[in-house]
Order: sequence, then C-alpha cells, then structure tokens
Amino acid sequence: MDYVTLLDGVFKESQEKGKDYLLYLEVDRLMAPCYEAAGQKPKAPRYGGWESTGISGHSIGHWLSATAQMYAITLDKTLKQKLDYAIGEFAYLQHMDEKGYVGGFPRDCFDKTFTGQFEVERFSLAGQWVPWYSLHKVFAGLLDSYRLTGSSLALEVVMILADWAKQGSDQLTEEQFQRMLFCEHGGMTEAMADLYSITGKKDYLHLAIRFCHEEVLGPLSEGRDELEGKHANTQIPKLVGAAKLYNITGQQKYKEMCVNFWELVTNTRSYIIGGNSINEHFGPAGQEKLGVQSAETCNTYNMLKLTECLFEWFKEGKYMDFYERALYNHILASQDPESGMKTYFVSTQPGHFKVYSSPDNSFWCCTGTGMENPARYTRSIYHGDYDGVFVNLFIPSKAALLDNKVQVRQETDFPASEKSKLIFEKGNATPFKLHIRVPYWSSGEVTVMVNGIVEQCQSKKGYVIIERTWNTGDEVEVHLPLGLHTYQAKDNLKKHGIMYGPIVLAGALGRENFPEKDILADHLKLNNHPLIKVPTLVADKNNLNEWIKKRNDKNLIFQTEGVGQPGNHQITLVPFYNLHHERYTLYWNLMTKEEFKHFVDEEQEELERFRSVTVDEVQPNEQQPEVEHGLKSENSASGYSNIVQKGWRDAKDNGFFRYELAVKPDKKMVMEVSYFGGDHNIVIGEKTFERKFDILIDGNIIATQILENSGAPASTMEIQYLIPEELTLGKKSVEVKFACSEGKIAGGVYGIRMIVSG
Repeated sequence: MDYVTLLDGVFKESQEKGKDYLLYLEVDRLMAPCYEAAGQKPKAPRYGGWESTGISGHSIGHWLSATAQMYAITLDKTLKQKLDYAIGEFAYLQHMDEKGYVGGFPRDCFDKTFTGQFEVERFSLAGQWVPWYSLHKVFAGLLDSYRLTGSSLALEVVMILADWAKQGSDQLTEEQFQRMLFCEHGGMTEAMADLYSITGKKDYLHLAIRFCHEEVLGPLSEGRDELEGKHANTQIPKLVGAAKLYNITGQQKYKEMCVNFWELVTNTRSYIIGGNSINEHFGPAGQEKLGVQSAETCNTYNMLKLTECLFEWFKEGKYMDFYERALYNHILASQDPESGMKTYFVSTQPGHFKVYSSPDNSFWCCTGTGMENPARYTRSIYHGDYDGVFVNLFIPSKAALLDNKVQVRQETDFPASEKSKLIFEKGNATPFKLHIRVPYWSSGEVTVMVNGIVEQCQSKKGYVIIERTWNTGDEVEVHLPLGLHTYQAKDNLKKHGIMYGPIVLAGALGRENFPEKDILADHLKLNNHPLIKVPTLVADKNNLNEWIKKRNDKNLIFQTEGVGQPGNHQITLVPFYNLHHERYTLYWNLMTKEEFKHFVDEEQEELERFRSVTVDEVQPNEQQPEVEHGLKSENSASGYSNIVQKGWRDAKDNGFFRYELAVKPDKKMVMEVSYFGGDHNIVIGEKTFERKFDILIDGNIIATQILENSGAPASTMEIQYLIPEELTLGKKSVEVKFACSEGKIAGGVYGIRMIVSG
C-alpha cells in the first residue's frame, strides 16, 4: 500500500473527502474519554453519539489507523503532526496508570475480569460494553501508526499495553478465558499476532492463540456451518486473526477456518453489493432477506481484510472478483461524496435510502471503519512477489513494485471504459510474469496488447499471464468487455438485481416523501419511515439489452423502456456508488407478462401494513436495538433460536430486563410481544422454573403472563397488551419492563413492538 498512489477518478475523489474528515476531527475531543478514564480533566469535551457511551475510545483507535494509512499514501504533513500529537497523548496518559493501561473507559472491568469472577453476555463483560472490542481499536491504531509511519513511541505504548493484557489474562484458566471471549472482543487475535510479527516476543503469540474463540473457530476448522444467529461482525475479525496465525505458525487448522468461513459468507450469506448480515446477524445459509438494517458496512471492511489474506495464499481471481464487487458497490457507496459522512447499514429494502452519520454526534462502529476505508483504496490494486506482478483491479493509479525495480502507471476510465493501459515508467530490463485478472463478469474474451501487438497469453487461476523482460516505456493495453447481466437472489427466483460488469445499477426512485434529513446522529430513527411503491419489472431477464439502454457513457446512466408496472414506468438506473440522498432499489421483482397477471406482492403489502402502525420496536439479543433502547437487566440472558430464526431475552430468579420505547403521546397504544410457542416450565438442576412474569409500563403492572406450550412450538406467537391511556398521555417514550419473582422466568421475549391501536 505504501507504494501505490491513486490518480484522478472516483476513488481519488472519495479518498480526498475521507482525508478532509480526518483533518476535521479534533484529537483533544477524541481523547477526552481516555482522559476521563485516567481520572484527568479532558482538554476538550467528548464527541456525542457512541463516544458519550460505554464504547467510548474506539473512535480514536480508528482515527489513528485511518490517519496513519492516509499519511502513508498522501504524505500530508498536517496529518502526521496530528497523529504524533495523539500518540504523545496516549503515552502521557499511560504513564499515569500503575499497570500501563490506557483506553477510553476505566480499567475496572478488566480488573474484575482478571479475577475470574465476572458476568458476561454477548456484548457485555464485567458490566462494560464490549471492552476488548473497543480497546482493540487502540491496539490496531498504535500498531498501524508504527508500521506505516515508523513511530517508535506508538510501538512503545502498544507493547506496554500488551504486557498489561498478558499479565492480567495470565490469571485466567483456559475455561475462564474462553468464557470471557463469549463477549465481542474485536480483532485481539490479529493485534497480538501482528505485535509478535513485529517484535518476535513469544508472549504476544501465546496471547494471540489464547484469543482464538473455540466456540466459533472450532466448527469452522471442521467445515461445519454454525453461523446462523451469530453477530456477523463479531466473527469476521476472529478469522482475520486466524489468517495471521496461519502465516506465523503454518498450522493448517487456521487456514481451513478461514477458507470455510469465506466460502460460507460470500456464497451463502452475501447480498448483491458484497455486504452481509441482516440486523447485524447471519441468517440461515441461502437466505437473502431484504431490510433496512442489512449489509453492515463494518462487516465488508473486515471481509476485505480477510480476502486479502486468502488471495495471498492462493492467488486466485475469485478472491479479487469478490473484493472488486464489495469495494465498488458497498465500501465506495458507503461514503457521501458531498459531506464525507458514512453509512452504518446499507438498506436493501426496496424504496428505502441511505442514512449517514453526523460529523460530531454518531461515531458508530461503521463511522470508525468508514474513516479507514478511503485510505485503503490503494490496497490490492496490485500485488508483487516471487510469482510476479498481479494487476487485480482496474483503478487509475501509480505503483512501485518488486523493491522499486518496476514502476507502473495504470490509465483507465473503467468502468465507463472497457480499456485499461499499463505504462512501465521504470522497467530496468526486469524479467517477471505479469498477471492480469480475467473478471467473472467479462461479457467476451479479455484481450491483451503489448506495445501494440496482440499477445497470446496463457491463463491460470483467473488471470492471463505475460512472461517477458520488461523495459521502461513498455505499454500493455487490456480490453475488458463490459455488459449488462442479472443477479438472482438466493431465496427468491423472481428477485433480481441488474449489473453492468462488476457495478450494481440501482433504480433511482427520487425523493417522494423523503425525510427532512438523512445525515443524523441516530441511525435507527428512520427505520420505519414510510416506503414508496416500487414498480415490478415486466420484461425478459435473458435479453436485458432489448429494454435497457445506456443514456450517458461517462456516468453510466441507463434507462429502461416502459417496463415498470403498473403504469409503464421508465426506470433510470445508475451505479449505486453514485446514488445518494434519494430513494432506490437494488432488487426488483422481475417477471414475464404472464407471471405478472397473477402476481400479488404479499411480502410488500404485509410490510406496508406493519410499518404503517409501528411506532417503535426492539429485537432482543441484537446489540444495537438493545443499546439504543436503553437495555438494563439483572439475572438476564439472551440467545438465538434456529427454530424461529430470531433472538430472545429472558430473566430468572427475581430478575428483570427493561427497555425505553417510543410512543405517540396523543394515541391509544398497544404493545405487541412475540413469544416462542414451545416455551414452558423448565428444570434447571433440581429446581423447576415456571414462566410467569409481570409486564410493567413505567412501573405500573399492565399484565401478568404465563407461558405454556401453545401447541405451535415451531413458531412465535404474538400477544397484544392494551396500554392504559394515562400511562402514555403526553409522553414520547415509556419504560417497558419484564420482571419475575424467585423461582420464575420472565420470557423468553422474541420481539417487542409499540403500535397505534385501531
């Protein structure tokens, strides 16, 4: 990456916008939580959003990584000055801690954890929201600062922090350590493996191996698919870490984990844009459920990191086919080109829109990886090693390769053009194999000309190969036939996307009933914003060129004939990375005239009915919905049911859990709660627990519920509770609480929805 620079084009423009945001952010505000954690008065107030919550401090870690990477490719002196200042602040605060800890929240949760006596949930450890996850960003940021800018102080700080982690965690048995890993812990394996690679210190390798989470990695090493119901982005960094361990140790089990995971995610759980997950979780294999909270951007950031590792092992074109699809259609599309703000989810719900972070009051996880993405565009365009030089991506750029023996410039208007030219600005009569990727989407034969003469190339693993001695001034021109083609959803034969080469073409649907703002602090606020009717395409899916015509070559704007039904609408199709601040669809119902005669979009009708009466909803066991709805609990647990494909939460023995849900202050409200039809009394040890509990609104009992096997154990059942008007009158939100007495269980609850009565 250090030796590649971008030339003019969409990636260069996006990179510059990303750099602007890094320069905009104030180090003192990002460091404020770290000062408070050290018992010091911060130099400036915290930022809002997640930086004002228990996950605080993750953003400064992301900023370190992003700034180090951006400096390495731009050499912007202001970035370097800010980076050095931030590293100095970490060193200053670290010296104040007797054990060498520094982070965005107090050390207490780790002190308690290291005793071995700690409470743990998927997103909570010793009472702290995902502490290892958040601290990992600091580890990664300091490591990137050392590797990319040579900061010896950054290495010193991260080694002291790693020594603290090693000494503390050494007190844990293997069983306790694995129990600790039940809580999301980010890329701690990767960080420790990287630190070992830098220092050669065995303690760090030992800790990297201990951070391998057997619950997830064990089944993957054996080829078993147990991903359903798991929080998606929690898992991907574990595999990036396993890839690093394979590189260090050569143990095949780590390689097998990574290969199996990558195949499962890319082939059975990814969307048209290359992203994955719905409501942050993996669904069943082969399911492509559409929704507002789909395709979390962090996931794709991490999948690209994993893909880089697999490509280095196998040098196969399929890895860069995926990389290209995800890079153009998710990562590039996730940053607003006007404001530089980032998406959390990329909605796949037809007729919805993108929602972007605010500059000062969001700081979601995807704001953090979103800081890093524009500085990573130069990665994987080229790869050079003993096998030769690989041209993986067709992006205008310059590169110094093979220990600077070769310098090449790539000139292209791809994807607006089918040609890319490689000009050797330095060759030094160097013999090597030049590998040029033959993409899966090519609509014809990829041809290569060297110095104006057509080359007869051999092909291997998705690349054409030219072996010769290369000299300064040599030119290679590649012709990449581009064409329209469809993408078919994995779970619905009628649902299709439309692509041009690797580019997803989105239907531009305008701003009908568009929200006042789509840049805002709360990414959940617009989840139930009204949708619009999306036309069905009645046309021949096998002959796209008959009814889709290109209207603008430079910007790749296409238009359909009047195939949008009902109403014979002509639809404008544009690259998804160019579509911002309007409604869109990525998936269409595409069918013949005969099929359309009998078609009723029951899924859409049900969704519209559901959304029209819904004021608020929360899905238990999902991190963001629970956090954003102020979850508090005692003696509570959560999990996922493969039977009904939903998460749940319960409490037992005088336990409770509660949320804050929005209501309409001038409407009659009903609360609808989902339960599992098969739930009944259970025996734990020698004690029988009855599923009997109270449901309270702002401390007032509105119902006592008993759950017994309903006779429909393979599904959920919904029970509605009318809320007395006096409990919601004049209020915008209420506390919903599920509580039980000793020997009882409250729940499981599989969903809560506030709806308008009548």
